Amino acid sequence: MSKHIHSFLAVLILQALLTGPALAEKADKDKPTNIEANRMSSDDAKRMSIFEGNVLLTKGTVVVRADRIVVRQDADGFQFATAYGSPVRFRQKGDPKGEREGVWTDGEALRVEIDDRNERIELFERARVTRDRDVVNGEHIFLDQRTEFFSVSAAKGAAPTSPEGRVKAVIQPKTKPAAK
Repeated sequence: MSKHIHSFLAVLILQALLTGPALAEKADKDKPTNIEANRMSSDDAKRMSIFEGNVLLTKGTVVVRADRIVVRQDADGFQFATAYGSPVRFRQKGDPKGEREGVWTDGEALRVEIDDRNERIELFERARVTRDRDVVNGEHIFLDQRTEFFSVSAAKGAAPTSPEGRVKAVIQPKTKPAAK
């Protein structure tokens, strides 16, 4: 497989799995990308690569686990990826803020779609994102990285995969720094 394909896959997955540019450790972008899978196929004519079977991507603090990842690139060089799993799981540590150590962001869903051109990420079916001790669950989580806007939706029409078919969020109280 060409270095080009490895490179665009790594960039795409990393961008997609971050819940916003401020959450990622800045040093992660300069780390090498490692991808392991049971199978890999690439079609240069279609600009598509498929990684299958216990896929593991690591880059710095980022860890992505999926059953299958399909990556395609458009004529302008933008990447689009879909990761499938039971569930797809990811983890990344953010940069420290002030005296506070970096916070871990974990997430999962049965399907994750990444649109590099529009800097959007969507998590589908049994979607969950945890940052620090805050948690949000729903059937669909949408994130626009450009505006740092996100939304969470419950199932519509079809039977929900979450027991109540509703969005759930747990937001912990933020402690104020001690007065000096």
